[in-house]
Amino acid sequence: MIDIVPMTEKHIDDVAELDQICFHIPWTREDFEKEIKENDMAIYFVAVDNDKAIGYAGMWHVVNEGHITNVAVLPEYRRQGIGDMLMEAVDKKADELEIEGVTLEVRISNYGAQKLYTKHGYKPEGFRKKYYTDTNEDAVIMWKYYDRNNNNTET
Repeated sequence: MIDIVPMTEKHIDDVAELDQICFHIPWTREDFEKEIKENDMAIYFVAVDNDKAIGYAGMWHVVNEGHITNVAVLPEYRRQGIGDMLMEAVDKKADELEIEGVTLEVRISNYGAQKLYTKHGYKPEGFRKKYYTDTNEDAVIMWKYYDRNNNNTET
């Protein structure tokens, strides 16, 4: 059974390894350690299977907005709803914190991730030219807004 839990220091090694597998420009173990130990804005969730982190999602909470840093699931666990579960955890936390909007960047070629984000209410609102330094690929900027004056419904 997959559980979604807040990321702690015990998950750092698994998440760093997962990042190496999932991303062209992975974060280092030290990056994740700083996020968990030092960054007061950082909120991370992990998907855990048998005490091993097999996916994660991170968000920075800045004033009244959120910025999703990364969402990743090990290839052998994809297409099982884990990305959905992680996005739901981020969304629930954004709701608890009364965040007004959450943004992220995603590779223009990453249609699977764009589909996941769209399913969770994110809409494309612009591009960052040559955002990814490994390939000079553009990023799609996506946003999800919350109408906090109307029973927390999304707009």
